[in-house]
Amino acid sequence: MTWQQRIDVALAERRAADALRTRYPVAQGAGRWLTVGEQRFCNFSSNDYLGLSQHPWVVHAWQQGAERYGVGSGGSGHVSGHTVAHQALESELADWLGYARALLFISGFSANQAVIAALTGKDDRIVADKLSHASLLEAASHSPAQLRRFTHNDGDHLAALLAKPIAGQQLVVTEGIFSMDGDTAPLCTLAAAARHAHAWLMVDDAHGTGVVGEQGRGSCHVHGIQPEILIVTFGKGFGVSGAAVLCSDSVADYLLQFARHLIYSTSMPPAQAMALSAALQVIRSPEGDNRRQHLSALIARFRHGAAQLGMTVTDSQSAIQPLIVGENARALRLAERLRQRGCWVTAIRPPTVPPGTARLRLTLTAAHQAEDIDRLLEALDGCE
Repeated sequence: MTWQQRIDVALAERRAADALRTRYPVAQGAGRWLTVGEQRFCNFSSNDYLGLSQHPWVVHAWQQGAERYGVGSGGSGHVSGHTVAHQALESELADWLGYARALLFISGFSANQAVIAALTGKDDRIVADKLSHASLLEAASHSPAQLRRFTHNDGDHLAALLAKPIAGQQLVVTEGIFSMDGDTAPLCTLAAAARHAHAWLMVDDAHGTGVVGEQGRGSCHVHGIQPEILIVTFGKGFGVSGAAVLCSDSVADYLLQFARHLIYSTSMPPAQAMALSAALQVIRSPEGDNRRQHLSALIARFRHGAAQLGMTVTDSQSAIQPLIVGENARALRLAERLRQRGCWVTAIRPPTVPPGTARLRLTLTAAHQAEDIDRLLEALDGCE
């Protein structure tokens, strides 16, 4: 089979399974509204949970940063790309989340890949929740370490896997709030199992950071635990992009030596770091509290309305409210009907989610209003 034949076969298989991914060029994709061409939709696909992507403080901070530093960092942080703006943001994050250090990365995907690749070796074992994000499972599968996956949110299964003999060290990997199901990991149970086995715990809290807990400190703070490795990302609650690894001094020093994704990548622009500092100020402020309370009220409104309509919703109290419909074609059909009713919703299909669990991944944000939730419920009720 030639290269072209291999590519053609793979694409044909995706098309046949109604699983071919497509992109839409949008004029505005974050916030309450999404614009495609001349059409405007109420946006229920954005991860901008607090609506900070368009916050005037955040926008102004980025503009100020661009005027001061230009639009790029100029290199890796190990060369010339680590500015005082980056240093300030790392210090602010560490103080906020109660860690000795924070290290900035250009994305959550790269942070997860870097940490797992740098920490684990052939004598080690990674024990990951079966529904962990692709960035975590891909990094674990590429690692020379043994990979074992425990049943989703099952602390007993985790403990059983950790109890098996191993020559090296063990790393437990989970999300705080799961990106496709919206449910929360039983972090206290997982932390206790890891501690009993003398393992380290790594939590990717992409969908909890900024959105839940006191001052938006995230899922781990809500559950009263402090994992050895905490990954926070900035494309959700912060409304920007990028990520950080929170850890001890020694682990930070180790990653600065051995995390190749950090060493060999151009740093995020300093202007972005300034925008993130501004977003953090909002998150920690009374305004941030108000945005989180508003979002919680919208989530409750949606779940109550969905239950009244007889819809089956998952056990999610987060901004992610998936409606699992099963077949790929049905998910695509429902998404299109919702768009015809003015609601932009994305159909999520395998391989992103397990076969037979295609879904509408509905995301609510603090930018929405109560009438938007009612509009979505009305549209959903008329879809079938």
